[in-house]
Amino acid sequence: MDQSLFYLINQQWTNPTLDLFMAAISNVEIWKPLIVVLVLWALILGRFKGRALILCLGLALVVNANLTSSLKKFVDRRRPKQVERVRMIELSKARPEFLTLFKPVKVRYSDVSDRTRSGPSFPSGHVTNNVTIAVILSFFFRRWGWLYFLFAGAIAWSRVYLGAHWPSDVTATFFLAAGTTSLMLAFFETVYRWAAAKWAPQFFLRHPRLVGDAIA
Repeated sequence: MDQSLFYLINQQWTNPTLDLFMAAISNVEIWKPLIVVLVLWALILGRFKGRALILCLGLALVVNANLTSSLKKFVDRRRPKQVERVRMIELSKARPEFLTLFKPVKVRYSDVSDRTRSGPSFPSGHVTNNVTIAVILSFFFRRWGWLYFLFAGAIAWSRVYLGAHWPSDVTATFFLAAGTTSLMLAFFETVYRWAAAKWAPQFFLRHPRLVGDAIA
């Protein structure tokens, strides 16, 4: 089932528009300037709400990144492109990086050289990071934060589309990251309430919750 679904996504349900879209959303280098701007905006203009968001997000990403790295080594599952011939998309090189969006992509099939590239397949780092962001935005902005799950889902699909992961990799990673991030938010909230009430009571009166206080 896993291999059959992978074959459909990677080699059957494809077209040139999807090729560019899937390759682009999976390339974090393209989006780094936007990410930096959003982080600075939250830190400088977001007041307690924005700073609490960035704090939780930064801590959760670091913890999940270490968990992902450890699990990759422990599970040591091979990527599709490392064990069979799969369809792959390569973006054109450009400076600045976002200009690659306006250039044609290259479609190729994996070969022997791809067997030693990249690390193990499970969990997916891309999916972990974006689900972490989606969960935290959902807690901080209940009205619209959950919409980021649509983007996280697209990232998960792109990893299969690009031959980097099996469908079961991204599905399991999705739930794993959602669970660990939710637990971390609960832990952060507990520590904040204890520490702020003890050492900064006046501040705590103004902001009685780390996460909940940030919800509009």
